[in-house]
Amino acid sequence: MTSPQTADVVIVGAGPAGLTAAAELAPGLDVVVLERESAAGGIPRHSDHPGYGVRDLTRFLSGPEYARRLVRRATGAGAVLRTDTMVTGWAGERSLDVTSPQGRYRLDARAVILATGARERPRPARMIPGDRPSGIYTTGLLQNVVHLKHRGVGRRAVVVGAELVSYSAVLTLTHAGCDTALMTTTHPSPESYAVFNIAGRSPFLGLDIATRTRVSRIIGKPALEAVEVENLDTGHRRIIECDTLVLTGDWIPDHELARAAGLDMDPNTLGPLTDTALRTSRPGVFAVGNLLHPVDTADIAALDGRHVGEPVRAFLRGATAAEDGLRLRAEAPLRWITPGIVRAGDTAPARRRLLLWTDELIRIPRVTVRQDGRVIARKTLPWPASPGRVFRVPSDVLDGADPRGGPVTVSVRG
Repeated sequence: MTSPQTADVVIVGAGPAGLTAAAELAPGLDVVVLERESAAGGIPRHSDHPGYGVRDLTRFLSGPEYARRLVRRATGAGAVLRTDTMVTGWAGERSLDVTSPQGRYRLDARAVILATGARERPRPARMIPGDRPSGIYTTGLLQNVVHLKHRGVGRRAVVVGAELVSYSAVLTLTHAGCDTALMTTTHPSPESYAVFNIAGRSPFLGLDIATRTRVSRIIGKPALEAVEVENLDTGHRRIIECDTLVLTGDWIPDHELARAAGLDMDPNTLGPLTDTALRTSRPGVFAVGNLLHPVDTADIAALDGRHVGEPVRAFLRGATAAEDGLRLRAEAPLRWITPGIVRAGDTAPARRRLLLWTDELIRIPRVTVRQDGRVIARKTLPWPASPGRVFRVPSDVLDGADPRGGPVTVSVRG
């Protein structure tokens, strides 16, 4: 192992959140971004379709172009990007063990930002029974194979999921010359925005979307030949012939490094527990992006990176957080809420929004916020709470919370 290296800020992960944080902090600071892949940019670099950069760059870009712009902004601000570089553990409170083609070394930082993102659960985690053939992908693997490796897939696919990323998978399959025979979702209606569902059923894509349906068996040796799907309401099963199966959504944060640090973890998001300033339970260690809200759009993750800039600079100037904070909790059908802590004196969260996830569709959501048995806010929102995408609640619903009171619970009803 070579001699230890130092930096003011080390960012782990060069996706939209990490790159945007780097662009925000590099002026005036020594910022190093570590990325395990061979190129920076994260998921957008192999999502070769438009729709990126709307909220953060006010542009409508393809994924690869969006990734290139974020890289240029970070390096232009003075950040150093190190690709093919893996953080393998912690050597201290803010010291990282790093392995790269140049060897192993320790990197000591004054502040660390975790921007490791999220991943889709593969087949074993979804416990789908049946054979173990080739031809099974997550969206990320599919896009990597098609757009980066320029390889073909099959000719006829089934896509599990009907959320935003599912349509991204369909576009990638179309690009590869593979027809989508069926999309399945366990929900009563597709999870994506109505405009995507309408486009999916248009003559251009002509998708057949089976709701309240799951894949109950995988068939084929050594290559995929078909899947069995089951209607959850009737129990009826049928066989769909296909040579490609794409498992979309069902996200989990890439939280291994956060867990290795012993950070306080949110049992519902499965990512580190943070406050509105994106601080974790370890002073000087921050977390951003889809590590915290698995999963939101790339531009929302990027705005986390922008938001963390001032809290990191404040920490480097010697500022400390209030010891006590209000714990935020979500009540079913809400699965999680982030940030999970609100501290007196801190700024509002990014975009002044609390981010939540719902397991049920509520078209006209009525949000209620309670503390110590009393209602402190009620708000009816003009956008739905829908499975498969983040539900956003204005953070001013917390204005009536007592900083000295107990946990705050957010619930939603139709």
